[in-house]
Amino acid sequence: MACFTAPLAEAVIVKAVEKHMEKKEASSNEPKKAISAATKVSWLSKMLFGGSALLAFEHVWHGEITPWFPFLTAMMSKEDMVSMLHEIATVGVGMALLITVVWVGMCKVADVVTAREVKMKEAVK
Repeated sequence: MACFTAPLAEAVIVKAVEKHMEKKEASSNEPKKAISAATKVSWLSKMLFGGSALLAFEHVWHGEITPWFPFLTAMMSKEDMVSMLHEIATVGVGMALLITVVWVGMCKVADVVTAREVKMKEAVK
């Protein structure tokens, strides 16, 4: 129904944080890391926006999103609205959390790989 709205809301917030981090890193005099924090946050925003877009497309495909008001078919009756809000709170939030957990794992793996590359370069010298 509208489960894509939870990851979409998180994506909008993460994108704002990403832009702030990019400005902060650009004005900072700290040494550059192999993969900056802003780059890692951009990975999360891309994952969230991409997942939300795919879910929205799936909902359009199944006729749950319409081009006329109220846009979501679940908002036409109060009973459907309650089930829609329940779906957002359970399925949508669950998907957003899962994407974030996968992103944390990606960041950990990226840190390990880049640290290994730095050690190998130092060993060669």
